Parts: sequence; C-alpha cells; structure tokens
Amino acid sequence: MVSATAAPVVPVVGGVTLPSPISYYGMSSDNIKGLVLALSSSIFIGSSFIVKKKGLKKAGASGVRAGNGGYSYLLEPLWWAGMIAMIVGEVANFAAYAFAPAILVTPLGALSIIISAVLAHIILQETLNIFGILGCALCVVGSTTIVLHAPREREIESVTELWGLATQPAFLAYAALVIAIALVLIFRYIPQYGQTNVMFYIGVCSLVGSLSVMSVKAVGIALKLTFSGMNQMIYPQTWAFILVVGVCVLTQMNYLNMALDTFNTAVVSPIYYVMFTSLTILASVIMFKDWDRQNPTQIVTEMCGFVTILSGTFLLHKTKDMADGSMSLSPRLLPKVSDEEDGLGQEGIPLRRQDSLRSREYSM
Repeated sequence: MVSATAAPVVPVVGGVTLPSPISYYGMSSDNIKGLVLALSSSIFIGSSFIVKKKGLKKAGASGVRAGNGGYSYLLEPLWWAGMIAMIVGEVANFAAYAFAPAILVTPLGALSIIISAVLAHIILQETLNIFGILGCALCVVGSTTIVLHAPREREIESVTELWGLATQPAFLAYAALVIAIALVLIFRYIPQYGQTNVMFYIGVCSLVGSLSVMSVKAVGIALKLTFSGMNQMIYPQTWAFILVVGVCVLTQMNYLNMALDTFNTAVVSPIYYVMFTSLTILASVIMFKDWDRQNPTQIVTEMCGFVTILSGTFLLHKTKDMADGSMSLSPRLLPKVSDEEDGLGQEGIPLRRQDSLRSREYSM
C-alpha cells in the first residue's frame, strides 16, 4: 500500500531523476524574493497615501489646498516622506516582477488596500466597519491562496530568450488583438461615450497595462541578469522592451487620469483592478506559459484565490462608497463628485497602480 504522504512519482532519464513540471515542492528562492518584494511594495505604497494625506491636511491648514490648485504641500516634509515611500514601493514592485511570475505579483497589489484601510482607521480615524474588516480578511485569504499555489518562475538565461517568448505566434496574436481593441476604443468609442461610461477608459488602461507588465518584467529580468555579470544592455531587444514600457505606461497614465477625473474613485478602482489583473494574468499565461508548469488543481486553486481577492476588493470599495453616501456602483451614473476638503477628493482606499498614478497627477 502506498502512503498518502508519499512523494509524487517523477520521471527518470538516463539514471537521473528529473522533477515533474507539475509537481509542487514549495516556493522557489526566486518566488520568495518576489513575494517579499511585492509585500514590501504593498506596505510602502499603502502607508504612503496615509502619510501624504496627513501632509496635505497639514499644508492645507496653513495655505491653499491642493484640491484648489495650491502647491503649499511641496514645502511639507510629511508629504515628501509619503512620496519617497511611494517611490520605494514602486521600485520594489518593479523588482518583484524580475523574480516571480506575474500571477503571483500582480494580485498582491490588493494588499496595499488593507494597509491603507487599517492605517486610515488608526491614524486618520476613518471608519472601518465590519464589512470593511471582512473585505480585508477576504483579500488576505485570497492572497495567501495564490502565494501557496503560484507557479515557479521560469528560468531565463538572456534577453534574447525573452524576445523569443514575446515573438511567439500566440503572444503576437494577443498583442495584436490588444492593440487593435485599444485603438478602436481610443478613436471610435471614447470620443462619443468616454464621459458617460467608465468602461472605455478603463478598457484602454487594462489592455495596454497587460502589455506594460510583460515589458516591465522583461526589463527587470534583463537588469537582474546584467547585475549578475551577464550584460544584457548590449542587446537591441532590451531597448525595445524599454521603449514598449515607456509607450504603454504613458498611455496608461493618460487614460487612467481621464477616468479618475471623470468618475468616482470608488467606481474606477475595483473595476480597473479586476480588468487589469485579469488581463495581466492572461498575458503572462500566454507569454511565459505559467500554467504549463502546474497541474489543474493548482490552477483552479489560484483562480479561487483570485476571485476571493476580487470579492474583498469590491466589498472594501462598496463599504467606502456607502460611507460617502453613494449607494450605486453603476459606472454610467457616477460622475466624479467634487469633495476636495483635504486636497485629495474621494481618495478612497487606494489600489497600487491607479492611485499612485493619480498622486503623480496631483503633484504636477
């Protein structure tokens, strides 16, 4: 009789035992590094909004508020402390993609919501009711599920190998489809419906964002290899990835700022998180073939974890929406409300990417 705890059978070739591509042996060292970086990023970014908000309030008490066009916050040390924390968090997030698959790193962005919500409750005395606590718990459970079942990072030896993955027919077809849909939305639908339906702005951000994450991951891996002694900056492919990152990020920032300027953050944030994370995972699965190294049970468990995070995210933002007196989440019926008492408007509970970009817009 075979013990239920016996090790899985693995193939033997030429007398050498090879690991099964779909067996689970615990997290790799690279995955652990990526996990630590992603968690650090969430802590820095989540706390940065609280510190910056304190700085904005302090600056607004003695000068013109940022919401009214003032720039007195630039002289406030607290605001700069928050900005530095955000920059550190973004750098850590960038580095995390060099060590761990996007399936692991991207959903963990929801943890910054928890950090911000808890600190806002403690430091800013903002209400965090039972539903908000439940939302935080769901995000933690979902994140833990994904972490425990995430695939191992694919071993990449050079940027030319990355270029080969990016130019495989399946990913080229995905990229072409993404670009085509984004262009149709930009030139056909946004001019007519952009001011009345948030899905068009967020659609462009999410589609282009999935390509930007793949390019960021490629640049991160190239830098990691360069720092380890294998210079990847001599390859034109590295600079091509950097160019794609620049174009995609600028496009993302532009249309995300449009969405945030037109619609409530409580509407934009959860919808953007769902679409952006879903498309990023899809792009990663196509380009890096993450699921080829997993069995069906692990894949289904990851998806359950992702859905759990989505549930927690929506619950947190719905709680904030209810607290602000706006009961509907319809993207058509919630234009942006001017409530700039502390210079941040309806800052809500921040998600990593959209609120960090929004902060850059405020600081300009």
